[in-house]
Amino acid sequence: MRIFIYYTIMVSMTIAANLMLKIGAERYNGNLAELLNIKIFFGLAFFGMAAFFYILILTKIPLNVAQSFATIQFIAVIMAAHFFLGEPIDATRALGIFLIFCGILLVGKSSF
Repeated sequence: MRIFIYYTIMVSMTIAANLMLKIGAERYNGNLAELLNIKIFFGLAFFGMAAFFYILILTKIPLNVAQSFATIQFIAVIMAAHFFLGEPIDATRALGIFLIFCGILLVGKSSF
């Protein structure tokens, strides 16, 4: 159960990090100083927190299993970008998301 909680926190932090970096990067207009804004700072901080929880996960399960389950963050970030930023998900992308999810299920079935 603890591993599930760690994964949930890690994925949530990764979602927040990606969204903050995207929003912060949209302010960039060629001036390097504009990349050093509060949204980018928080995005990097969220990635750091996600890494901390990933390290906790790695203390409990093998790397190949941990990384396979960590791919759920790819799906989660795409979905968050769709719902919070209005980014489109076309049929091809939806198929890719489905295939990633199927891969996670296969790894999960073979891991336990």
